[in-house]
Amino acid sequence: MGDNIAATNHHHHHHQVFDVSIDVPSQNGSKCFDDDGRLNRTGTVWTASAHIITAVIGSGVLSLAWAIAQLGWVAGPAVMFLFSFVTYYTSSLLTDCYRTADPVFGKRNYTYMDAVRSILGGAKVKACGLIQYLNLFGIAIGYTIAASISMMAIKRSNCFHESGGNNPCHMSSNPYMILFGVMEIFLSQIPDFDQIWWLSIVAAVMSFTYSAIGLALGIVQVAANGAFKGSLTGISIGTVTQTQKIWRSFQALGDIAFAYSYSVILIEIQDTLKSPPAESKTMKKAAKLSIAVTTAFYMLCGCMGYAAFGDFAPGNLLTGFGFYNPFWLLDIANAAIVVHLVGAYQKQVAESWPDSYFLGKEFKIPFPGLLPYKLNLFRLVWRSCFVILTTVISMLLPFFNDVVGILGALGFWPLTVYFPVEMYIAQKKITKWSTRWMCLQMLSMACLVLSIIAGAGSIVGVVNDVKAYTPFKTTY
Repeated sequence: MGDNIAATNHHHHHHQVFDVSIDVPSQNGSKCFDDDGRLNRTGTVWTASAHIITAVIGSGVLSLAWAIAQLGWVAGPAVMFLFSFVTYYTSSLLTDCYRTADPVFGKRNYTYMDAVRSILGGAKVKACGLIQYLNLFGIAIGYTIAASISMMAIKRSNCFHESGGNNPCHMSSNPYMILFGVMEIFLSQIPDFDQIWWLSIVAAVMSFTYSAIGLALGIVQVAANGAFKGSLTGISIGTVTQTQKIWRSFQALGDIAFAYSYSVILIEIQDTLKSPPAESKTMKKAAKLSIAVTTAFYMLCGCMGYAAFGDFAPGNLLTGFGFYNPFWLLDIANAAIVVHLVGAYQKQVAESWPDSYFLGKEFKIPFPGLLPYKLNLFRLVWRSCFVILTTVISMLLPFFNDVVGILGALGFWPLTVYFPVEMYIAQKKITKWSTRWMCLQMLSMACLVLSIIAGAGSIVGVVNDVKAYTPFKTTY
């Protein structure tokens, strides 16, 4: 059935392309519209790179020092380069999937899902949708954990400071998770909240603030130690057992993969570019530039964190209490994390269920002196349930590092490698069993193995942490 629909859609697209090409002269005459009748796109290499960099550099950076500590000075940076190379390569394959059939005149796809739908169709669309939802759900959980840990860290660092370091300041993360959840429920009811233009600027400023503070504190710590800590092979046997070391190294792969998980937004960013030159050309340049910048930044943050703490690099650089002073700087960094995650969480909710999805009656509630608020019962119930469910799961499994590893593993192979490779093969009509086809499939298989290993390591991490944890009781 799905294939039939795909087939009819396919014909439909051809008509569309045909119709549009007839209309082109009149549109070019007015100079205001692109070939799909939308307003002229104005994006350049620089705006696209900025979008990618601000979208990528986020909470993933916090667990990198821990990941490098598991792998050591040789394998750690090597694995990071490997992920950045694979991500760059599959991103450049994906740029050729923005337009279906023809890279210059083909029908545009506005989102990753649109591309999968128009190029692959059938069951693969359902599979892609399912993975994206799981991913969105997982990321919401990861954000809830990270934000509550940061709120706790502010409270703890102040408590530490006041007691002169004598009070261990144990506390439960649950009230902070509930507070974060309540905030998200409230914000998710504001129509088009994710469209507010300054929101992404604030998010970008915040993520650079806390990443830069983490980096600076790492550099200062290394200077204070007077030497680089760490070893060539990573965490020493003795600190952990041989088996633990293997599982933790696997989990580290997931943490690094999570830091590079942004394929899903590439097509949406490409959809902002002006042409000519062909969007795919501009986007390849933007991908190269932005991946170079983020990799350099990740290397600095991860390596400095490892150099500062060696085997004892914390799972979350800014809240693992590797750093105690200057306490006000840590507070700024953690406050920046919370603000960034509040906004990023809203973007996730909005992407999974856009406002257009909530058709149905809106009730206008008048507010004195303000515009009437449009209440939509379906949105109220649906988004609130989503937030409540993710908050409860976060309380049951508040392990930032393991959750990040699972998310990295879950998203990496299907979204970063498998679908881009499959779409590229379909787009370029690469014949089965040809050398090119074989190479692409081998890349895909190798990445599948990486994803499975990373997922297994992270699940073992969760199992080990759960043994030492009583939900709603344990304090930190």
